[in-house]
Amino acid sequence: MEGDILGFIGPNGAGKTTTIKLILGLQSINSGKVFINGYDIEENFKKAIKNVGTIVESPDLYMYMSGYENLKLVANLYKNVDKARIDEIVKLVGLENRIKDKVSKYSLGMRQRLGIAQAILHKPKLLILDEPTNGLDPEGIKEVKVLLKKLAEQENMAILISSHNLAELDTFCNKISIIKNGEIVETNDIDTFKKDIQNNCYILEVEDASVISSIVDYKTELITEREVRVHIEKENVPLLLKELILRNVKVYSVAEENLSLEDAFLKKTGGNVIE
Repeated sequence: MEGDILGFIGPNGAGKTTTIKLILGLQSINSGKVFINGYDIEENFKKAIKNVGTIVESPDLYMYMSGYENLKLVANLYKNVDKARIDEIVKLVGLENRIKDKVSKYSLGMRQRLGIAQAILHKPKLLILDEPTNGLDPEGIKEVKVLLKKLAEQENMAILISSHNLAELDTFCNKISIIKNGEIVETNDIDTFKKDIQNNCYILEVEDASVISSIVDYKTELITEREVRVHIEKENVPLLLKELILRNVKVYSVAEENLSLEDAFLKKTGGNVIE
């Protein structure tokens, strides 16, 4: 949907890259159909791919040319991309001060942003990225995340991102799609997906966390001197608190532990690791 950022995840070898190649018409479809904006890519490839921008693996850039020259080269492939649109995109990706420099002088993060600029020159409705933060340093990752959120919000662009870095996806995607053994096993809002996974873990803040393991029969993990993780079902929490109070344990707070996307994924897939 417009404005959504969908994280496309799955264990190594599950079929993420293959699926992206099928969507983009880079690999033959043996069974099933792919529709983009209502068009079948096999029957109406030009119309289907017209409103799609993509970077597969790494941006295709000419290092000896300036960033602006790279954009002009790509702009020549489209009928309606003029200088005003190029300038608009340069500003959008935050490269105004370096766009006349040779790409060879760019950081990896800047090259990735330039690659995204190339991919969105023609105002696509859908942007498909394969591992867009791979190899970037923390600052580069932050720059790309900010840019993608801006594209979703300001350009109303739908973005599909394939990545193995679930911690990063958790910070800026609003939807998730999981592929396992070549099949989509779930597509959902990230928050709903995490809430649907039974975590059964609660964080207790007490005066002395070290004494909890000797008092309760549940599995416990010491986090800090005052915090302890207790593996317990929700309906048993009141009984636990009652027991602690009877034992004169000072309980300051209790809260259900929020699952990270990675933890929720591992629970959902039975421990299949993304590599």
